[in-house]
Amino acid sequence: MTTPRVIAVCRSQCTTDPKVDVGEGELRAGYGLVGDAHAGLSEREVSLLAVESIRRANQKYGIAAVPGSFAENLTTEGLDLLSLRVGDRLRVGEALLEVVQIGKPPEAAHTYNFQGVSLLPREGVFCRVLEGGRVTRGDPIRVLPREER
Repeated sequence: MTTPRVIAVCRSQCTTDPKVDVGEGELRAGYGLVGDAHAGLSEREVSLLAVESIRRANQKYGIAAVPGSFAENLTTEGLDLLSLRVGDRLRVGEALLEVVQIGKPPEAAHTYNFQGVSLLPREGVFCRVLEGGRVTRGDPIRVLPREER
């Protein structure tokens, strides 16, 4: 199995717009991805979605989604996001993230979908930034063992 990694760093100017892969960005502690419309709005500072989920949705629904289409900040590859638990910590590039929410309750507001399909509420992971830093396409993602927290 390949090392889990970031394959896209995505942001948007408006919360209702799809995010665009900008290749790299700065994650700021207590804020999120600098330049992203969702930054600073809640403890859900950074959203993660697996490219494997995007590929499944493309096949299932006959759509052509790409990283950012579902409004995630970081598109991951090789990491089973749904195996994570609240409180888990991830080293992503220079940044340290802590999982604060897995998915969203169905009744929670979700402002964006791609061609009628919404993945973040079911398959997204939301984190807060504990230590800021640069994150770049290709950066490894490491789930820290509990003893390193």
